[in-house]
Amino acid sequence: MTRPLVIAVTGGIGSGKSTVCDEFARRGVPVIDADQVAREVVLPGSPGLAQITAEFGPSILAPDHTLDRAALRRVVFADPAARLKLEAILHPLIRHATRARIAALDADYCLLAIPLLVEKGHYDQIDRVLVVDCPEDVQINRVMSRDSLTAPEVAAIMRTQATRDARLSRADDVIVNAEGLESITTQVARLHEIYRRLARQHARAS
Repeated sequence: MTRPLVIAVTGGIGSGKSTVCDEFARRGVPVIDADQVAREVVLPGSPGLAQITAEFGPSILAPDHTLDRAALRRVVFADPAARLKLEAILHPLIRHATRARIAALDADYCLLAIPLLVEKGHYDQIDRVLVVDCPEDVQINRVMSRDSLTAPEVAAIMRTQATRDARLSRADDVIVNAEGLESITTQVARLHEIYRRLARQHARAS
C-alpha cells in the first residue's frame, strides 16, 4: 500500500498550530502529533526509557518509575554533550514510531505536527511543509493570555525557537493566523483541495 502524502505542520509558540490541525481533522485528515509520539516512546517499560535510564541513571525517574522530565531537562540543559546523547537515543525511536503510524494509515494524506521541525529537522518521509504564521506581537499576546506569562517570559521562549524568517524559508505553504477562525477555515479548505490533488499525484507516482 502506498503511504499517504505527508504534510509537516510547524510554527512558533502561539501561532495556532493546534487550531489549524483541528480544522484539517474536521475534514477527516489524520493528524500525527510528534510531541505525543515523543512522550509514548519513553513510557514505563519502553526501550526508550530503559536506554535513557541506562545513560543518565535512575535520578531521572520519578517515584512511580515514569520519566521525570524536569530532572532530565536539568541534566541536558546543563551539558550540551548530554543533550546530544539524549537526542541520539530519542530521535531514531521517534522516527521509527512515526513511520509506523504513517504506514498504518488508510488516507490520501496526513498531517505530521512538528513544533520544532526547523530547529531539529530530523524527520524523514515529509513531502511538504506547512508553516502556521502570525506577527510576533500577536504570538506574544496569545501566549501571555493562554499561559499567564509576562511579555519578557514569552520573548525568552521565542528566542529559543527558530526565527520567523527561518520557518518561512522552509515553507511550501503558509497559513496566516492573524484574523480569527473564519480566516483559518477558509485557508484550510483551499489547502485541503490542493493536498488531495497532490496526494493523487503522489499515489500515481509511487
